[in-house]
Amino acid sequence: MVIIDSHFHWWPRSFFENLCKRKGYPRAERNRTGGYRYWRREGEPPRFQLGAEWFDLDRQLEHMDTLGHDVKVVCSIGPLSVHFSDLSAEESYDAAALWNEEMAGAQRGYPGRLWATAAIPMARAESAVQALEHAVNDLGLVGANVPSSIGDDPRIDAEWLEPFYARAAALGVPLLLHPTDAVFPNLLSGYDGALHLTLGRVMEVSVAAGRLILSGIMERYPTLKVIVSHTGGFLPYQAGRLDKNSKAAKLGEAPSVYLKRMYTDTVSPHVPGIRFAVEYFSADHVLYGSDYPCWNPATALQLCEEIGLSAPDLEKVLNGSVRRVLGLRDPHPHAERVPAAPTLTAVGA
Repeated sequence: MVIIDSHFHWWPRSFFENLCKRKGYPRAERNRTGGYRYWRREGEPPRFQLGAEWFDLDRQLEHMDTLGHDVKVVCSIGPLSVHFSDLSAEESYDAAALWNEEMAGAQRGYPGRLWATAAIPMARAESAVQALEHAVNDLGLVGANVPSSIGDDPRIDAEWLEPFYARAAALGVPLLLHPTDAVFPNLLSGYDGALHLTLGRVMEVSVAAGRLILSGIMERYPTLKVIVSHTGGFLPYQAGRLDKNSKAAKLGEAPSVYLKRMYTDTVSPHVPGIRFAVEYFSADHVLYGSDYPCWNPATALQLCEEIGLSAPDLEKVLNGSVRRVLGLRDPHPHAERVPAAPTLTAVGA
C-alpha cells in the first residue's frame, strides 16, 4: 500500500548549527544525545530538548521502510514555526530562506519520496508574501507553515496580514496550521507539561482556525486551503456551539460551513477522535499524519486501520486526499536523484 504521511518532521541540522552561533535569543546549543536544546527567550527553560532522530533524514526514512508499506512523507515545521516571528525583520526572512533552501534540497534529493513545505516570516505581510512566492514559484515547495500565533500575538487574523492570505489563495498554496506553544504554556503550567501538551496545543490551533473563520478570511478567499493539525482541534466537536454563538461575526454562512472547507490530519492517539474527524470533514478532507518523530508511525497507522473505513475512504485518508490537496506529483520514472544544494549561511545576531 502507498501511504503519504502529511505530518512528518525533519529539521535541518545546518539550521540548528546556525542557531548555535547566535549570541542572542532565540538560540540553540548541542546536547549529549546528538541533537540540540533550543531556547526561545532568556530566563525561560529550554523550549525543545531534541534528540538526533530529528535531524537524520536518511535514518528517518529507513524507519518508515520498516512499516511494511511504501511510505512517502511531507515535511512540516510544527511548533518551531514561531521562531520565524521571534527574529528581527531582516533576520527572519534570511532564516526562512535558509530553512526553505534546505527543504527544497531534500525534496530534490528524494524525488517522489519526500515533499516539503515552507517557513514563512509572518511578522511582516510584505516579507511573508515574498517568502511564499519564492518558496512556491522558485523552490517548488508544496505548502506553507502558518504558526497559530505571531510570536506571542495570537491574532493571525490581523488585517495587515490580509495580503498574505490573498496571495496564498491566488497561488493555491495549502497552509499548514500548527500550534506554536507560545500562547498557553504559562496559563496551563504544571504537571510536568501534561496540561499544556494535552489541552493547550489543541486549544491553540482551535483558536487560530476559529480566527480565520470568524474574521471572514475563509469567506473572502473561497479557494484558500487550510490544514488544521490534530484532527481539527476542538472545533469539529464544538461546531454547534461555534454556530450558535458567532452570529455577531455576520458571516454569509454559518461558521461551520467554512470549518468544513478546511482540512485536517489524523494526529490523535484516539480511534473515536479520528473516526469523528473523518465523519465530520469527510475522507476527502482528512490526511494521514504520524507527527513523527513525536509519535510512533506504526501506532498512527494501526489506529487509522481500526477506524473501520471502507477501502475507498481509507485509500483517500492514507494517500489520495493529501495528493489532491497538496498537488503532489510523482517524478518521471527515469528521473535521477539530485544531490541537495549547498547549505546557505543565514544572518547571525
